Amino acid sequence: MSHPDHEISSNESNNPHFEEIVARGLASPSRRMILRGGVGLAGLAMLPGCATLGSAPASALGFPSLDKSLLDDVVLPPGYRYTVLHATGDSLDPKVPAYSNAGAETDDWSRRVGDHHDALDIFFIDERGRYTDKDTGRAVLVVNHESSADAHFMHPAGQTSNGVSGKKFTQFGDWDLGVRPELEVLKEINHHGVSVVEIERSGQGWRMKAESPLNRRVTAQTPARIAGPRAHINDIWSQMVTRWEPAGSMARGTLNNCGHGKTPWGTYLACEENWAFYFQMGSGSAPVSGREAAARRRYGLPVAAPAAAQTRGNSQGWHTVSATDDRFARWNLAAVGANAERDFRNEANTFGYNVEIDPLNASSNPVKRVAMGRMAHEGAVCSLPKAGQPLAFYMGCDSRNEYIYKFVSAAVWDPKDIGGGTVAGDKYLNEGKLFAARFDADGRGQWIELDIKDTRIANYSAFKFANQGEVYVHTRHAADAVGATKMDRPEWAAINPKNGEIYVTLTNNSAANRTPSRVDAANPRAYMDVDGKRGAGNPNGHIIRFREDGDQATATGFRWDIFLFGAEEDAGDANLSGLTARNSFSSPDGLWFSPTTGICWIQTDDGAMTDETHCMMLAALPGQVGDGGKVTVKNRMVINGTEQTGMQETFVGATLGEARLRRFLIGPKGSEITGVTEAPGGRALFVNIQHPGEDSKTALSPDSQWPGNKGYGRPGRPRSATIVITRTDGGVIGT
Repeated sequence: MSHPDHEISSNESNNPHFEEIVARGLASPSRRMILRGGVGLAGLAMLPGCATLGSAPASALGFPSLDKSLLDDVVLPPGYRYTVLHATGDSLDPKVPAYSNAGAETDDWSRRVGDHHDALDIFFIDERGRYTDKDTGRAVLVVNHESSADAHFMHPAGQTSNGVSGKKFTQFGDWDLGVRPELEVLKEINHHGVSVVEIERSGQGWRMKAESPLNRRVTAQTPARIAGPRAHINDIWSQMVTRWEPAGSMARGTLNNCGHGKTPWGTYLACEENWAFYFQMGSGSAPVSGREAAARRRYGLPVAAPAAAQTRGNSQGWHTVSATDDRFARWNLAAVGANAERDFRNEANTFGYNVEIDPLNASSNPVKRVAMGRMAHEGAVCSLPKAGQPLAFYMGCDSRNEYIYKFVSAAVWDPKDIGGGTVAGDKYLNEGKLFAARFDADGRGQWIELDIKDTRIANYSAFKFANQGEVYVHTRHAADAVGATKMDRPEWAAINPKNGEIYVTLTNNSAANRTPSRVDAANPRAYMDVDGKRGAGNPNGHIIRFREDGDQATATGFRWDIFLFGAEEDAGDANLSGLTARNSFSSPDGLWFSPTTGICWIQTDDGAMTDETHCMMLAALPGQVGDGGKVTVKNRMVINGTEQTGMQETFVGATLGEARLRRFLIGPKGSEITGVTEAPGGRALFVNIQHPGEDSKTALSPDSQWPGNKGYGRPGRPRSATIVITRTDGGVIGT
C-alpha cells in the first residue's frame, strides 16, 4: 500500500467499467431506492445480532469511538495502552550499534529492522522449535517493509546526488540526474524487504529478543528461488535470465512488500507491490522492441532513458553508483550487452510476485511463487482450509483500474503438512489455476481462468503471448484480454472466519477514471471531495465482499455486495453508509479479521481527511453478503466547469452505525496505519505505524517526532514502528 497520491494507472485496456453491462439494467424504476443527503442506507434493515462471530464472538464493540485527532501520537480509547516493540533501524544483532536516528550509520543496514513497516504476522514456536498455532509465549514476528519515500531520514542531511545532499527522492522516482553515493544506496536497498524477529512474552509484555539466531533480514539482495509449474518452468526461467543468473532459476531480493499472506502450513507470503519504480534505463541502450515496450508499460517500467534535457529522473537512482557492480547495475534495464546474459534487461521480470518465507528456518531461501501471477501484489489471503479440498488465495493488484485475482491449488489440503516450510509451498503454490474476477451488474461474479488456451489470450493484440509461462509473468495483459473488471485500487483481502466470505479494500480512484458516466455496479461512486483536498472520482474508497458458490475454493462463480463506503460525514449523497463524525473514514487499506472476536479491523491510508484527522484503524462487526439491499447511487461531479450527474444501481450491505463501526486508533502525523495481528486469545494486538512525518520536506525539519517524542529511542526524526496494544485490565481487545 502506498500514499494515495502516488498511485499511477497503467491499465489502458478497453475492459469496461460496466457501461455495457449496466445498460441491461438491474431493476425497474419502481424498485429503486434513491439515496438523498446524508441519509445513507438508514432505511435498510439492520443486521441480525452477531452472537456467533468468531470462536469467542463479539456481540457488541466494548469501547467508545474516538473523536478525530491531529496529535503526534498513537491515540487509543480509555483503558487501552501501547508499547513500541521495534522501530526503523533497531539492531537485530548485539554487535550492531544502536540506531543514531541522525543518519550516522556506516553499516549497510542488513542487520537492522527495515523501514516503512507494513503487513505483519505472528508464528508461534513449540518446544521442539517447530511452528504451532498455539500461544507458547515465544514466537517470531514477520514484518514487511514497503518503500523508500522517507530514505532522506537515514542520511545525515538527506539524500545525495552528484555531491549535493539534502534531497528527498519520492518513492516513485524524482532523483536528480547524477551519481549517488554507494553507502546511501546500500542503506536504501537493504531497508526494503522483510524483518524476521523473535519475540517473547514476559511479565512486562512482549519484547524483541535481540540475540536470537532466528532474527534475520530478507532484503532486496537476498537470493531467492524462482518456482512455478513444472510444465512451464523453462518458459518462466527464460524470462529471468540476467548477468547474475544466466539460468534464470534464481533472483535477488524482494521489494516494496505491502500486504501479505499466512499459509495454513505456517509460512509467510511477502507480496511485492510497487516494485517497478526502482528501475531505470541508462545511456547506451539498444532500442526497445514494440513487444517489450508493451510489456514494460503495462507495469509502469521505463522504455527509454531520461531525456538529456531533463534534470530529474524516475527511480531512486540506484543504478548510477557503478555499472560494473551488479548490486547497482541490476537496476538499469538498458540492453547494454550482446544478449540478456550480459546485462540486466530482464531484471524487472524477477519482481512482482508473492515471496514465500519460512520464518522458523533461518537458513532457508525465500521462494518466488510465479504461478500466482506477476502484478503489484497486495495480499494473498488463504481460504478457510478444508481437509481434502484445494486452497484458494485471494489477491489484489494495487493500482487504479487493476484487478482482483485468485489462485487455486491443484493439491488438496492435508493438515499433516503443517510445519512443512517451503517444501509444502512447492506442493500447494507451484501447481494450480490463476483467475481474474469479473463483477457483473446483477450481483453475481465470475472467475475467469488465465490460460493461453483461451483464444482471447492467445489472440490478444496488445501483447502477443508465446506460451503459458508468459501469462504468469505478464499477468496484467492476460487479465486485460479476458475482460476482468477494473477496480478502484484493490488492496488487502481478508477472510471472515465465521462464514469464509472474502473482503477486499478498494482504496480510492481519481477523476481520470471515475466520472458519473464511468462508474459500474462494483465501483458505483463518482463525486467531489467535500473540501477539495483529494479532488474528485472516488476519493474515499469502499470495501467489497463476495461469497463463493457452494463455499468452494474451486468455484468459478460468486455473489457480491459492497460492505462499507468510506466518506466524510458531511459528504451528502456520497455518504452511502451513513457515517458520522465518530466513525467517518477514508481510503480503507489494511484489513483483517480477528479469529478470536470476529471483529473486522479496517486501516486507512488516506489523503482526503488528513486536514481533520490522521489515519486510523476502525473496528466493525460484519454480517454476510446479501444482508442489505439494492440501491441507486446519485453521482455528481464538476468536470472542466461543467456539471455531470448520473445514477448507478448497486448492492450494499446493511448499515452498521456507531454501535457496530467505531474508530479505535488514530496514528501520529503523516502516518499510515497498516498491518495487524494478535496473540491467540485476542489480548494483544500487533499493529504497524508506517511513515510518520511522511510529508516532511527535509530530514532536518521533520513534521513528526514520533516515537521519540514518547520516549522510544533517540528523539529527533520520525520512525516507522510495530506497536503492541493491550487493555489495562488484561481483557480481550475490542469487546
